[in-house]
Amino acid sequence: MKTKGYWLFLACWLTLPCAAATYTLGEPAIGVYGEDQQVATVYEDTLYDLARRYSLGSEELIRVNPGVDPWLPKVGTQLIVPGRHILPSGLHTGIVVNLPEHRLYYFPKPKRGQPAQVITYPVSIGKMDWHTPLGETQVIAKQMNPSWHPPESVRKEHAAEGDILPAVVPPGPANPLGTRAMRLAVGKGSYLIHGTNNPIAVGLAVTHGCIRMYPEDVEALYPLVPVGTRVRIVNEPVKVAWVDGELLLEAHPPINAEGQTIEPDVEAFAALLQQAVGDTTIAIHWDYAREVLRQANGVLATVALAAEPGQTLPEQLKPQADQL
Repeated sequence: MKTKGYWLFLACWLTLPCAAATYTLGEPAIGVYGEDQQVATVYEDTLYDLARRYSLGSEELIRVNPGVDPWLPKVGTQLIVPGRHILPSGLHTGIVVNLPEHRLYYFPKPKRGQPAQVITYPVSIGKMDWHTPLGETQVIAKQMNPSWHPPESVRKEHAAEGDILPAVVPPGPANPLGTRAMRLAVGKGSYLIHGTNNPIAVGLAVTHGCIRMYPEDVEALYPLVPVGTRVRIVNEPVKVAWVDGELLLEAHPPINAEGQTIEPDVEAFAALLQQAVGDTTIAIHWDYAREVLRQANGVLATVALAAEPGQTLPEQLKPQADQL
């Protein structure tokens, strides 16, 4: 389906590994970008390798291909590679991280006479008891080849499992911060956007609250982001957009207060969708919409059609995750 006057053009040819997906936003931008793909596995593929190749988190690819062994997919297995998505709501400036989606969006400041763009990357977020904070902050410092100073609480956690951490971990392959780090003005500067020495875990809730990226992704993003860049961390498990007479719905597994993925409350999601639509006359396919919300696999779906040609939805048709 083409979006008249609003097309978002893919500007990244996928390679291994792919540093990011960059998209040019049409005018006016409606916030839908990318395309879904189908790929066939070859003998050396794992879903973890393919996730990294296609700029996805590992769980993101595994979730949309249930029943496929992530380590030993059969040769010739047809996989869905989700790539068509809705941008988070709110201002599209600086960095936006949507926690349920496990995805970072960077909106570089457009050059004069040039269209706006978005660059998007999969990320890991905080695990149980080490949640990634919500709200607005900014990048206050950047460091290449950082040393890691594990907090005392982290050292105690590791010691309880028989892993004795030093007070300082120098740069190198054993450093969990990878080769680049950007410090945020939250938690007294203890939260970072950084690389990793464990890329297979990107897309999971495994960090101590930081935002972790594939090594090639953080190395690509690092030089683009100046100190002072605005960072907005949001919780939007349900995103919607109205495109050419179709209501598009994208749902991701919600997270709890500790950043852990939990089962979606389908009725709460459905109520949120109904509230967003309001009294606008459209024909929502509620059985299908509830199934999309139940699966919460991040694949974009059309769940409603306009009752009249040219009908538009009200301004309030946008995610409101704080009401869940």
